[in-house]
Amino acid sequence: MSITILGIESSCDDTSAAIVKDGYLLSNVTANQQVHEAYGGVVPELASRVHQQHIVPVVDMAIKQAGINRKDISAVAFTRGPGLLGSLLVGTSFAKGFAIGLNIPLIDINHLQGHVLAHFIKEKDHDHAEPNFPFLSLLVSGGHTQLIVVKSHLEMEIIGQSIDDAAGEAFDKCAKMMGLPYPGGPVIDKLAQQGNPDAFTFGIPQIADLDFSFSGLKTSFLYFLRDRIKEDSDFIDKNLPHLCASLQHAIVQILMDKLIKAFKLTGLNEIALAGGVAANSGLRSAVLSAAEKYKWKVYLPKLAFTTDNAAMIAITGYYKYLAGQFASHNIAPVSRFKD
Repeated sequence: MSITILGIESSCDDTSAAIVKDGYLLSNVTANQQVHEAYGGVVPELASRVHQQHIVPVVDMAIKQAGINRKDISAVAFTRGPGLLGSLLVGTSFAKGFAIGLNIPLIDINHLQGHVLAHFIKEKDHDHAEPNFPFLSLLVSGGHTQLIVVKSHLEMEIIGQSIDDAAGEAFDKCAKMMGLPYPGGPVIDKLAQQGNPDAFTFGIPQIADLDFSFSGLKTSFLYFLRDRIKEDSDFIDKNLPHLCASLQHAIVQILMDKLIKAFKLTGLNEIALAGGVAANSGLRSAVLSAAEKYKWKVYLPKLAFTTDNAAMIAITGYYKYLAGQFASHNIAPVSRFKD
């Protein structure tokens, strides 16, 4: 008997729905919210309101593109957290109503687990290589930076994480300092390719063990700009590509130092990137270079599966369905999970 999962993702400002059937992706529809660009970041109240406008048409389109009937759906998987509570409430409430209406199971998903399992999304007529368990995952997004030992589809151990800002947050905040639009990470990545990564140096935090810190780097970057602008008010405009390249180099250096340390401690040589910052060209290049030196087998997610999307929620829901891990209808979303 076929297993068909409807996945719903609404953790931040993207409303997404996807259909996975027997592990294969049939559709993945995402509606973005441009309204936040004017504010230089996501406004939670606006995000939840726009989710309410998008959720029904997005789900309807995902079902139509998949070529199925809603009665074919075996279960509904939804992002429970972490994320913006108002946004999560929209997806959670819709998923509950949909599941009750069809009398099918409800499956709650940890958004971060979804990012990791994006590597297991299969697409027909596409070659697909999956990491072998156990493997080491570097999850880098706007809200989280983590090193994870992935023991199975549903068993993961966090061995390192950011103690303050996430890497993606550092990209966005530093971009804002330079007057770049939101989201700043992709803009910095594009400009960095035209600059010299060794043009400027910034303070690199020295954090013990496998944890990360990006707050100090952000502060160092802020003070650097402040001092240079005092000398030349046009400093940013004159040096923008070099600033972006140097900043990206510093962030990637922090990530790579910890990833290499984790590899040496665990002995795991299968490395999988995950999260929105996994699309960063500098990070991808650095991981591939390290792979040659350390004999890693590297898995880079498809770019469409790096940012928030329902395909990763649906595939995680598929594995939880196989394991019989269902949620009750009184479950509530959470902005963050306890460590």
